Amino acid sequence: MSHNTQAINKTRQNLSEFEEIWLFGYGSLIYKVDFPILDQSQAYIQGWTRRFWQGSHDHRGTPEKPGRVLTLINAPDEICHGMAYRVSHEVFDHLDHREKNGYLRFETDLVFNSKKTIKGLVYIAPEDNDAFLGPASEQQIAQHIFNSKGPSGENKEYVLKLAKALRQLNLVDSHVFAIETWLNQFETETQNN
Repeated sequence: MSHNTQAINKTRQNLSEFEEIWLFGYGSLIYKVDFPILDQSQAYIQGWTRRFWQGSHDHRGTPEKPGRVLTLINAPDEICHGMAYRVSHEVFDHLDHREKNGYLRFETDLVFNSKKTIKGLVYIAPEDNDAFLGPASEQQIAQHIFNSKGPSGENKEYVLKLAKALRQLNLVDSHVFAIETWLNQFETETQNN
């Protein structure tokens, strides 16, 4: 599947069928909300875990040297905490463009802190997209991220901003925090050389 998924996403759901639309954010959508929202709340989805296994050719890297960003990987016993945003139909022109690098819109059940469950949407980059980089050790992922940058800035900024945002929400993600720790170590080593 092409890594430019903008046209595909426009055909995936009939957004007019949703009484209200909730979007789940688990990565940069937690700390960079560059679209109008009607409401927001912490929420989680079941059966998924965050992983820096997706390549970024357009934001945190280049086509020649892609960075690494998050996608969700199926993990039946896991829960992924994040933010849910109630949005209008119009924001998806912007979001489909922002999330075009291999991400598809999927329907999922969002569970709110009140335990209320609502059908929502989430962008996931499946393994069969051309930008998928796949697994590596957290040290290798951090090294890759440390050496990558793109039009949206240094790749490490993505990790550091997300880790800070997760802490502000009192959320823990061992994968994100381990990569953050490696990045800080690489930064210290670079400054000491």
